[in-house]
Amino acid sequence: MFLRANHEAGLSQFPDIARLYRDEAGNEGINHDIAFVQMCLETDFLRFSATIRPSQNNFGGLGAAAGTLEGASFPSARLGVRAHIQHLKAYANTEPLREEIVDPRFTFVTRGIAPQVKLLTGRWSSDPNYGDRIMALMRQLYEASGLL
Repeated sequence: MFLRANHEAGLSQFPDIARLYRDEAGNEGINHDIAFVQMCLETDFLRFSATIRPSQNNFGGLGAAAGTLEGASFPSARLGVRAHIQHLKAYANTEPLREEIVDPRFTFVTRGIAPQVKLLTGRWSSDPNYGDRIMALMRQLYEASGLL
């Protein structure tokens, strides 16, 4: 519902994206709502950007620092979501991964350095409001879902 309200066309290309986030995040013990809204922020609700194309299945902007590099590519939406979740897990805690590493940048993260969303600011993105922007989208998601 949230994605449809912000960019309905995105669902035509990735109709199972919400389920993939629930599945992959649940498997790794990561909050799927946070991961999902981060995906919405990183891809502009699946509109993507000049540096990341939909065909790359890169939902977290992995490897596209400051818009200067073409980001990582994954062979399927599931593996792209898994890489995003693994990258979040690297920042969030030091628990071992349950799946084989598909995130090409996993080993570059100091494990557990950002256990709170606000601590992703300056780490995942240089945007000084990055964590606040994720939390604002979380609020919008919960309002749209009738949870707030």
